[in-house]
Amino acid sequence: MSNKILVIEDNEQDQKILKRYLNKAGYEDITIVDSGEKGVEAVKSGDFQLVVTDTNLPGINGHQACKAIKDLKGQSVKVIVMTGAVDAVDAVQAREMGADDYCVKTSDCGPIIEAVKNIFEK
Repeated sequence: MSNKILVIEDNEQDQKILKRYLNKAGYEDITIVDSGEKGVEAVKSGDFQLVVTDTNLPGINGHQACKAIKDLKGQSVKVIVMTGAVDAVDAVQAREMGADDYCVKTSDCGPIIEAVKNIFEK
């Protein structure tokens, strides 16, 4: 079984960078959507093992998308919340919404790739 990943990211440049680094790390089955609402809908109809969501999204934000996904699927789908801003309040809110991990976006995607590997190795 391949590791199906859904990425919720509205910035096109960040989408391309994330996809490139995930592919480089060996993850090929990646779907990308550009809003929290589309992410929740994709989870309803897909069999993703992992969702990686940005916090700052149009419409519902990443924290709200995380909560909606966890309400739908529980622990059958893991969620990593990522942000471009280092903010301790963000990390706490992500955990409160059910996130399995939280990380900061960097230009090399190192923390995100590390978080993805940790999820799939559990």
